[in-house]
Amino acid sequence: MSDQTVTEFKAESPALEAWRMFRRNIPAVIGVIMLTAIVGATLYGTFLYGGDPFDIVWAPHEPPGATPEFPLGTDYLGRNIVAGMLTGGGPTLAVGLAAAALTMVIGISLGALAGYYGGWVDNLLMRITEFFQVLPALLFAMVLVTLLSPSLWTIALAIGVVSWPQTARLTRAEFLKIKELEYVTAARAIGARNKRIIWKVILPNAAPPLIVSATLTIGVAILFEAGLSFLGLGDPNVMSWGLMIGANREYILDAWWPVTFPGLAIFFTVFAVSLIGDGLNDAFNPKLRER
Repeated sequence: MSDQTVTEFKAESPALEAWRMFRRNIPAVIGVIMLTAIVGATLYGTFLYGGDPFDIVWAPHEPPGATPEFPLGTDYLGRNIVAGMLTGGGPTLAVGLAAAALTMVIGISLGALAGYYGGWVDNLLMRITEFFQVLPALLFAMVLVTLLSPSLWTIALAIGVVSWPQTARLTRAEFLKIKELEYVTAARAIGARNKRIIWKVILPNAAPPLIVSATLTIGVAILFEAGLSFLGLGDPNVMSWGLMIGANREYILDAWWPVTFPGLAIFFTVFAVSLIGDGLNDAFNPKLRER
């Protein structure tokens, strides 16, 4: 195979090059393994371990390892921490994914329209973006959750509503750069409609930085959900890691484990997502691929 053929093959398969770089990135692979283990534990751990996280099963504040049935101990009511960890992981991850998806939908839609059309459309949408960007995100989310009544989906909605401005700005910047390239001009010349150019031509080429942003947004959304639940704005009928921390925070000087273990679960989840995001950023970076 000639050097020219190899060059053409590489030019035609950037996704394959990105995948090769990603799998060679040891921290990113570690992040994938960590996140897979966490997701697997939340999906299957409940069925394997069993137990309702709200059931009072033992004496309050039983320390870790005191009894074989409760290896992580019990909380202030005598509830099993392991059952809470396994059951609470699912809602926490679900809210993070849903909030990140809503963030990307709003941010990409507004950013794409602003960057492509420019003019008064750009000015109007960017003023709206700036308005949401200057609002205190946590306070605004608390107001939305309170008005809509606390539940998993209202929390996801509130996080998505307050988190989209950065995604919109990133999308706008990518569209401003890409819409002047030759293949976009060629698409206009052959009569392609604006809708097709935006979603079929420009957006796929703007996807790499947006994928990285979406990955990091998941971690931010998980922290946001934990913060709202910690403040008592989560659904009291659904166990989550943030709810466990918030419910036991008053007793942390007497018993550290009901707060520490859910906190570590949140930390390692966000850390794994951050490693994956950094790996994707390196994999989609064309300068690193050239090296």
